[in-house]
Amino acid sequence: MTSDAQKLPTGFGRLWTAQTVSSLGDGVSRAALPLLALTLTRDPMALAVVAAAGTLPWLLFGVLGGALVDRWDRRHTMWITDAARAVLLGIPAAAAMLDVLSIPLLATVAFLLGLGGLFFDTAATAYLPDLLGRHPALLERANSRLRGAQTAMSGFAGPPAGSALLALGRAVPLLADAVSFALSALLVRSLPAVPRPVPQVRESLLRQARAGASYVFRDRLLLGLALRPAVGNVAFLAVETVLALFAHDRLGIDTYGFGLLLTAEATGGLLGAGIASQLGRRLGTGTALTCTAALEGLAILGLAAAPNPYVAGLALAVCGAGMGATMVLGPSLRQTIVPAHLMGRVASTSRMLAMCAAPLGAFLGGWLATAYDVRTPLYAAAGLLLCMTAVTATMTSNRRVEAALRRSSEQESPAEARRSDALASA
Repeated sequence: MTSDAQKLPTGFGRLWTAQTVSSLGDGVSRAALPLLALTLTRDPMALAVVAAAGTLPWLLFGVLGGALVDRWDRRHTMWITDAARAVLLGIPAAAAMLDVLSIPLLATVAFLLGLGGLFFDTAATAYLPDLLGRHPALLERANSRLRGAQTAMSGFAGPPAGSALLALGRAVPLLADAVSFALSALLVRSLPAVPRPVPQVRESLLRQARAGASYVFRDRLLLGLALRPAVGNVAFLAVETVLALFAHDRLGIDTYGFGLLLTAEATGGLLGAGIASQLGRRLGTGTALTCTAALEGLAILGLAAAPNPYVAGLALAVCGAGMGATMVLGPSLRQTIVPAHLMGRVASTSRMLAMCAAPLGAFLGGWLATAYDVRTPLYAAAGLLLCMTAVTATMTSNRRVEAALRRSSEQESPAEARRSDALASA
């Protein structure tokens, strides 16, 4: 294997730039879409439908999507998907200009964008370890930079921009996101090709999909890594579904202030992504993941009890820090220990569990806010996060992580090690 001091390859810079541009557009839409929905309705359940629609593709096609990605060229999958999403966003933009925008249209577009995200994210997750030679230190550094850029753009710069662009017209933030997808597609198309693992035997798509899913469920460490974001998404979507309403009704925050509130979460996310590797080295990856999960639960509890926007912003910043560190450590570990020919299926299975839980969280948040109070979903989310921390602590312990890393290192053949070094130094 290569040394820890090895530089990231040039191709990674283009991948980073593409995801940075796309994340800026996502941040614009992240603030604009719920505000657009609020201009059409104030029914919490209708807002929940829009929030949940983008996650449904993972429930319907998650495992099959991973099997397809393991068959397809991953670089081609990424740029074609982004080009399609750029075209798709023109539909709600046109509807907004013609004043025919509706909740069903927003939900449909969110579903199709989520389907594109399924293929892009799975392909990108499988492409990165091949580009970097499956080197653990390089993967942590790369994921830290990717996560940092994503957080900065989608959470820090994007939301205030989305709120500001929305003031210029309802179609403007949607068009901005479309442009970001188009630029990302052009950049991804220029990435270097990497060799894909060739299956030893030709299997049906369903059998390959089942093999990827069973690989996750048989391994307690991988299952623990998958359960954490699954339970977390129930909690976070319950919060996200009512956050705009909570901010407006309980904290007295206007449209521009809502963008700043999301920026506070992004600021914490940048910090968490930046210190993730240090936390992993000092505490061990397993212990670090347990600590960040507990931090997220306590932060949401603080958000629920926040008496003013400043405390709410601090709570979201702390939550963002925990999420940022988690999203560097967890995927880096998975990309290191999972065999290359299973990477797409394992990644999609893990993501499917997380994303399938999200609609439940969205509807839970809408129902609790309707039946009780807008703060109730936040308290429920905090309780779920803290319970999840206790359940998965032993599944992702330092002992299990170290054992998995040893097995991964021992199973790598000398030929594959040489190929990995050549790819990472390209």
